[in-house]
Amino acid sequence: MASFNKVILAGNLTRDPELRYTPKGLAIAKLGLALNRRWRTESGEQRDETTFVDVDAFGRQAEVIGQYLRKGRPILIEGRLRLDEWEDKNTGQKRSRLGVVLESFSFLDSGGGRGDSGSGPAAGAPPARGSTPAAPASRPPMEEEGPPPDDDDVPF
Repeated sequence: MASFNKVILAGNLTRDPELRYTPKGLAIAKLGLALNRRWRTESGEQRDETTFVDVDAFGRQAEVIGQYLRKGRPILIEGRLRLDEWEDKNTGQKRSRLGVVLESFSFLDSGGGRGDSGSGPAAGAPPARGSTPAAPASRPPMEEEGPPPDDDDVPF
């Protein structure tokens, strides 16, 4: 049986990212994302619908998100769905929640995020002194980045 688990979402953060570290030092950021949909009914009335999604980010991406993003900022994320299941301590009932595990992201505005993608090892970090940041429109937002070229490979 074939399966494919991928989501791409663009929305605004509902709260400041919650950044924590495991005992082994792995960064984990928990964020809430609001996705808005606006449409018109057959009678011409405008309707709005908001969907709230919980997102978990790990590693360097979690640190970048925790450093640069705040409540209200727009973000584009790519990830996979994950079903969390647990038993309620008070009622004993089984509970579940569908969330997203972030695999990559892009800032959708320039409010401190430098327009960089969250897929590289130093993603979102300010450019080094004397360097020029790459223009965000020069590559698709979900493109995987390889390691930076050695200084000897730069043609200028």
